[in-house]
Amino acid sequence: MNIPLNPAANAAEIILAYHERTKHRLERYAAGPETLDWSEQPNPFREFSGAARVLLPLGAEKIATPFADIYESGNGAAASLDIDSVGALLQLSMALNAWKEYGPDRWALRCNPSSGNLHPTEAYVLARAVPGIEDGVHHYISRDHSLEQRCKLAGASKPGEPQLWIGLSSIHWREAWKYGERAFRYCQLDVGHAIGALRYAAGTLGWSLQMAEGLSSAEIAALLGLDRNDDYSGGAEREAPDLILRIVTGPSVTPLSRTDTGFAADHLAGWSGRANVLNRRHMYKWPVIDEASVATRKTNPVVEPNYRGNFPGIGAGSPEPAAKVILNRRSAQGFDRTARMGSGTFYHMIDRLLARHVAPWDIWTYAPRIHPIFFIHRVDGLEPGLYILVRNPEAEMKLRQATHQEFAWKRPEHVPPQLNFFQLLPTDCTKVARTVHCHQAIASDSCFALGMLAEFEDLVRAEPWRYKQLHWEAGLIGQVLYLEAETLGFRGTGIGCYFDDAIHEILGLKDTAFASLYHFTVGLPLVDTRITTLPPYEHREIPGSSPETDSDARAAQKGAETMSEEATFERVGVDFAQKLMAGGEALVLDMRDPTSYENGHIEGAEHVTEANIFNFLSGTPKDKPVLIYCYHGNASQVYAKTFADFRFKKVYSLDGGYEGWKKSSGN
Repeated sequence: MNIPLNPAANAAEIILAYHERTKHRLERYAAGPETLDWSEQPNPFREFSGAARVLLPLGAEKIATPFADIYESGNGAAASLDIDSVGALLQLSMALNAWKEYGPDRWALRCNPSSGNLHPTEAYVLARAVPGIEDGVHHYISRDHSLEQRCKLAGASKPGEPQLWIGLSSIHWREAWKYGERAFRYCQLDVGHAIGALRYAAGTLGWSLQMAEGLSSAEIAALLGLDRNDDYSGGAEREAPDLILRIVTGPSVTPLSRTDTGFAADHLAGWSGRANVLNRRHMYKWPVIDEASVATRKTNPVVEPNYRGNFPGIGAGSPEPAAKVILNRRSAQGFDRTARMGSGTFYHMIDRLLARHVAPWDIWTYAPRIHPIFFIHRVDGLEPGLYILVRNPEAEMKLRQATHQEFAWKRPEHVPPQLNFFQLLPTDCTKVARTVHCHQAIASDSCFALGMLAEFEDLVRAEPWRYKQLHWEAGLIGQVLYLEAETLGFRGTGIGCYFDDAIHEILGLKDTAFASLYHFTVGLPLVDTRITTLPPYEHREIPGSSPETDSDARAAQKGAETMSEEATFERVGVDFAQKLMAGGEALVLDMRDPTSYENGHIEGAEHVTEANIFNFLSGTPKDKPVLIYCYHGNASQVYAKTFADFRFKKVYSLDGGYEGWKKSSGN
């Protein structure tokens, strides 16, 4: 007879098999692209053409809330919920915090870190009765710090207190373009970082966040418009639903039950906008990522009792303004291998990883499942070697039984009593740390590195969607370490490349009851002074503007919109380009490699290189039309944005690039 399959069991097998096949091993790396064409890097900014847009106010850097106050609820008055505070929330979480330049290359950094700076995480705002923001669902564009309205609420909004939700989704292709099959893991880690970034940003405003636990993946997709096939036509890369967070502005706000959200899909009507295509040509296909995404959809989650760890109150934190800490956060690219960290600094940092009911862990209602394994290199008062922080005391016995029986499990002298922190093995682990982290010096030159060991197989088999959630928890730990390191004069960086089973072998793990999901490292950073740092929203800054009235604010908003429009470019086809060139006034730039240019280029096109790009930027009249092309029309958009940012008024990127031009011309 036919026995019906258990969907959860099937999904668990799929995601466990995915995890196994995407392990990096000493003898081979997980499947990924054999080569990278940087001119084909996906557009880092999703937008929906045809959707109405509104610029969000800037100015979050002026918020004076001390970083320490984020951990202490009730310190100071909470900000009112309006367009200004929503702008501040997003500016301190999902927005750009700098542009970087080196030669002709220009790239953006954001407050929320991302694997390879590829940023697969998209943010949505669901608003009701928020002054300055139309009721409905809006997509956030970090490039301009703006909202584009995807849909409206059906009928007139009922009077009541302002309400706001933040939705997160992932565009897996952004990571897969570079990292291949392992990319699904990295997308989930980025979601965890985004959760942390949003929680810390909310804390600067006196707010907290609540996870809408009871929503299924299908319900999240419906609320954010991710299931609307027509809106992603023409090859636009799809987004996978992740989660929705509710903004809690004060104790008077009634908490949601874990089976409620307060915002339903049947409230929505009048969708608009069509998603842009991030990559016209996908050189590689990774179907295993789609399989993993389907297998980890949340359907009927099991509700756990809220976890409340029995820990003493949190210690004093940094008095530095939280906004400054957040906006200055960077990922370290290298470390001073002679620098040392004091034990007090180290213990302060890892104490913030305990799941107290304070930020950011007050958003996390589940029991901690991630336990960091430390490679201690240069921490005063701690012998170099292997250590562990057991974040949930109930897991200690399982960890002792699963790891090498020769491990010491010795509490270091002077360790704070609330920390279940143990020395496992005293040894110089700099060489092994570098080896198991894909031979990267950042894992050995730092003061310490760590791997995040998860309670894994049993949880994933019971609820496959928890595979994603385990990575979110790991990413959230990473965000805490990033910001705490920043306040203490150090800097961190996430490590996604490590040899999974080599780590497990070091620990003596014999099965998949535990698995290492993410790695991190902290030390004194080395700064590359050749790279120039530029403001994130220079094209939106209005010198001397300090609006005091509604009319002044509207004027400032209009001025910013105008400046934003001036700092944009237009994607054009071959017909438009031919007409533009026929006028004889356009500057045509070919940004391909020298050999390709020599083998053939558009007549009259000049070759733009690292050596001469600034000659064009500084020596070309700003009103002269500029047409830029590359191989296929992707990388030219980045260069076009650079010219637009330098206040060129008519900048065009040729869709299809030189290959499209040749095909159209019959060459």
